[in-house]
Amino acid sequence: MRPPTSHTALHNAAASVGLDRLDPDDFERARRGLLAQIPDGKIDGTWDLSRYAFLDSDEPDPAVHPSLWRQSRLNAVHGLFEVAPGCWQARGYDISNITFIEGHTGWVIVDPLTTSTTAAACLRLANDTLGSRPVTAVIYTHSHLDHYGGVLGVVDQQTVDAGDCEVIAPDGFMREVVAENVIAGPAMARRATYQFGTALPPGPRSHVDCGLGKAIALGPTGLIAPTYTVRETGEERTVDGVRIVFQNTPHSEAPAEMHFYFPDRRWLCLAENCTHTMHNLIPIRGAQARDTLAWSKYINEALDLFGDRTDVAFASHHWPRFGADDVRSFLRLQRDLYRWIHDQTMRFASHGQTPSEIAARLDLPQTFLDQGHTRGYYGHLRHNIAAVYQRYLSWYDGNPAHLNPHPPQEAGRRYVEFMGGVDEVVRKAQIAFDEGDYRWVVEVVNHAVFAEPDHAGARSLQADALEQLGYQSESATFRNAYLTGARELREPRTPLGARTAIGAALTIELAFDAIGVRLRAEEVVGLSATVNWEFTDLDERWVLGLDHQAIHASPGRHDPAADATITTTRATFLKMLMGELNALDAMADGRLAVEGDLAALGHIFGHIDTFAFDFNIVEPQRSAS
Repeated sequence: MRPPTSHTALHNAAASVGLDRLDPDDFERARRGLLAQIPDGKIDGTWDLSRYAFLDSDEPDPAVHPSLWRQSRLNAVHGLFEVAPGCWQARGYDISNITFIEGHTGWVIVDPLTTSTTAAACLRLANDTLGSRPVTAVIYTHSHLDHYGGVLGVVDQQTVDAGDCEVIAPDGFMREVVAENVIAGPAMARRATYQFGTALPPGPRSHVDCGLGKAIALGPTGLIAPTYTVRETGEERTVDGVRIVFQNTPHSEAPAEMHFYFPDRRWLCLAENCTHTMHNLIPIRGAQARDTLAWSKYINEALDLFGDRTDVAFASHHWPRFGADDVRSFLRLQRDLYRWIHDQTMRFASHGQTPSEIAARLDLPQTFLDQGHTRGYYGHLRHNIAAVYQRYLSWYDGNPAHLNPHPPQEAGRRYVEFMGGVDEVVRKAQIAFDEGDYRWVVEVVNHAVFAEPDHAGARSLQADALEQLGYQSESATFRNAYLTGARELREPRTPLGARTAIGAALTIELAFDAIGVRLRAEEVVGLSATVNWEFTDLDERWVLGLDHQAIHASPGRHDPAADATITTTRATFLKMLMGELNALDAMADGRLAVEGDLAALGHIFGHIDTFAFDFNIVEPQRSAS
């Protein structure tokens, strides 16, 4: 890791101007109600906040944007906090918060973190501090892993099956949890290492924060399906004696998400739609572009429904807001931030401007810059503009020159040849680097790296420029991506592997979709197959077909002319799909029965791809298997 250059030091010094206008009460809010802490913030080899002790200094390190330094210090505040009588949060032990609400007989838990290890540690902290109570309900605010993945750390499936703990989630929760991971999971998992900086060690020249929280907890994950689904805004349910009114907010921060209000206690949970950052409207790890207009309208609806009778607002990340006036002011500014981004993006798009042109002319108004919770620590105005544009107008900017560009390696070779060869590109780019024009260096030298990925000078200069851009970034996601790219250009990487908690939750339809995504189409030219599936435990019938190098599936059907009929259970089928069970072994022990041509099954399952979770990003891609 190189030190910040004089250009970066000057950039960050200039960025400190005006930061004194940011609300100093944020630190009081973040520390308010502290009751207990996990010593040194260490959890069973999974979590270690002591590695971020460098953030104890009020003075920002020159390798960190001063505004991000402030946010990183706020996110380092950890412990069990009383939010209000009967409501507590454990914060700082994962990227997200876990909330404990006192019910009549036990804990109502909101969002059990990412991993069972961190969730269990926080439950112990609550029980040790407040008195031990059983978990009588778990509420998932939305369908992202850091809000359900630790559920097995607070309750087990047997307790839920026995009816001693209910699990509540918004409409579409299971569908969205599973679908996203099935269709895009491998690519998203790899790209997430850039967004969250999971391979970066803590340090002022490395990982300082994720913007939304300190870091992603790495550990075992799980999933328990909801026992109750919230389908309509205005639904009221009493959960272990606690009255809750729900507001569905689909296609906001997550495709399945909800707010909820406690009418007897004047509390409002805002899930992840209102936190202490400008959120991203399309994460750089990948996801569907979020509905920014709907997001703003949901916040306005929350204001209309609950704003005049809320004394405390808390969310799944960061710290609460206290007092009716503060809550309303917070909600109004969050609402207007997303509406401004949406409206101004589409205003200039309607003038024919492209996302990069819009981003070049739009700056956040001062009213948003004056509050930490509307600055871009997790989201970034540039890629949020692109997200809005994409939702309405697609990836294409309208210029036919951009309809069919060469892939990066071929484009790199051609650009470099035009520019006089790699050595000449590096020579000229070094001049730009010395002048502090790092953004241009990264754009130009990227072509050189893709043209000649083993050119030491190109790799080194690209890493150096990415690093300086990281040091200058207020957005933690931009910083993490830049610094991860620099690291991977300089040294061999150790794959982190991919984590999934959803295999056992697959529906048959989504499992067949997964087969389609994994099919090596080039190997099945001219092959055709039709297979009936009978799932005895589900009482479901399906026809799965292979034609024209693609999969198709039809529910509720049985084709008498099929090549084969398979009788099995969902669990056996999923084990086969995930490579945990061979079909012949399943037939031998009676878990799988085949009538007809066994080769038809081989036509499909014999051509299933496997995915590497460490594909290249900042250098040419290896050939697909």
